[in-house]
Amino acid sequence: MKILITGIAGFAGTTIAKNLLLYHSNLNILGLDNFSRKGSEFNTSQLTDLKINLIRGDIRAQSDIDALPKVDWVIDCAANPSVLAGLDKNSSSRQLLEHNLLGTINLLEYCKRHQAGLVLFSTSRVYSASVLAALPVESSDQRFGLKKCDVAGISDYGISEDFPTTAPLSLYGASKLASETLILEYGECYDIPVWINRCGVLAGSGQFGKADQGIFSYWIHSFRENKPLKYIGFNGTGHQVRDALHPQDLVPLLFRQMLEPNLDVPKIINLGGGIENSLSLKELSIWCDDRYGQNKVLTTNEERPMDAPWIVMDSSLAKNTWNWKPKIEINQILEEIAFFADSNPNWLTVSS
Repeated sequence: MKILITGIAGFAGTTIAKNLLLYHSNLNILGLDNFSRKGSEFNTSQLTDLKINLIRGDIRAQSDIDALPKVDWVIDCAANPSVLAGLDKNSSSRQLLEHNLLGTINLLEYCKRHQAGLVLFSTSRVYSASVLAALPVESSDQRFGLKKCDVAGISDYGISEDFPTTAPLSLYGASKLASETLILEYGECYDIPVWINRCGVLAGSGQFGKADQGIFSYWIHSFRENKPLKYIGFNGTGHQVRDALHPQDLVPLLFRQMLEPNLDVPKIINLGGGIENSLSLKELSIWCDDRYGQNKVLTTNEERPMDAPWIVMDSSLAKNTWNWKPKIEINQILEEIAFFADSNPNWLTVSS
């Protein structure tokens, strides 16, 4: 099987490529990346050591996509992943949409031409930002807990695929939701296999984490390097909750999706760590205090647009249809990030 992974030099792309080859060594993997993300150059040597053919190219450029050889499957890991991208009037909303939507169109035309399958890594941010922000929560034991509510697609297990996707989402979320719609239409119109995996917060060693994406990695590296940190929003409590998923856990599912392209199951599924693998920022700070010693985290009255107090992915549909569930627990993820941080003490500087 010949596979093209876009955005392969990023954290998710590199992790998935390495683990796909561990899962099945006879795969032929081609990687495409524009290497625009600072820090991605650190992944090129380990990818070439695995005999992966790396091509410098941009999914926004049709000529770059047209020049690619035929493959059986495309795994799309290329995106601008920041929920804050485009919110500032001085930032480039067009660039965001070109990355996340025009790139999808170019890949779909490629898949149409070669009858290749497409797997999109989408996001929890396709769910309505206004509904997420209004979820009723209460503080308990250093974190927000979800109160009972009558919102569709919400339960103690998290946010399911039935949760509203109505605007506003953020430009990032809107671009990914539009991509999902186009992918389903191309799959139906041109009989190409497609799968859409809505992922929660991905986390693990080697991630180029920032405050607006890759928060678990960013927070641990910042503690390790004694960088200033602050709680933003929600009265500066740090009680906002997210779940963590290691991209290595995606690989068995990806392999099955490519081997069983016509399986009669929903095309869109949530994939996340779930409530068992969730932490608040406050709880993450306590973990970091125990590991590195206390680092003062500032309490602020700042607010962040499109923020939400509680986002945990309910992956019950993936479990019921694919027998999938995450295996790497949150403490293992945190320990892995911390070990990497200890070995790369200036990671925030070189990757930002």
